[in-house]
Amino acid sequence: MTEKKPNRKEQILSTLAQMLETSPGQRITTKSLAAELGVSEAALYRHFPSKARMFEGLIEFTEEAVLGNINKVLEAEKDTLRRCQMILVVVLTFVERNPGITRILTGDALMGEHDRLRSRVQNLFGKIEANLKQALRERRLRENVQTRLDEGVLANLLMAYADGKIAQFVRSEFKQAPTQEFDAQWQTIAHQLL
Repeated sequence: MTEKKPNRKEQILSTLAQMLETSPGQRITTKSLAAELGVSEAALYRHFPSKARMFEGLIEFTEEAVLGNINKVLEAEKDTLRRCQMILVVVLTFVERNPGITRILTGDALMGEHDRLRSRVQNLFGKIEANLKQALRERRLRENVQTRLDEGVLANLLMAYADGKIAQFVRSEFKQAPTQEFDAQWQTIAHQLL
């Protein structure tokens, strides 16, 4: 039986995410990444044409994981409040398990990087918010229930809550978990929401 050779691209992305986690506030260079991996910078460029493409690889991983799990929630759960709660849990749990990637999501690790990376992160958050808005809108259509606020305003409020929890996580250097106190806070949010 032959042992499976580790995927070098995945290894590069995993190491980059780890370095982002263990070096908060510091810029990761291709030189330091190559040194951490024990390879030359040229070896990195054989797998990724630029550092921006490495960051995009981590953003793509995030999109697939987060949006994929949100789709599962929307398929399995029909209760509006539970859908919104579970969407937030998906996002907050993902960032809690991937602190290095969280620095990319807050823009902290993207200072001085290509603008398209920030746009890509912004689009990801826009898609999450659109899913929340759709879940809230479907309640009105399915149950003929009108909320006090527009669904878009409510979805934005939920995203602002998630954004705040994510920012706290990065500011605390990953000590204040985004899911900390979530259940108690959700009770208050849900009570006000609908």
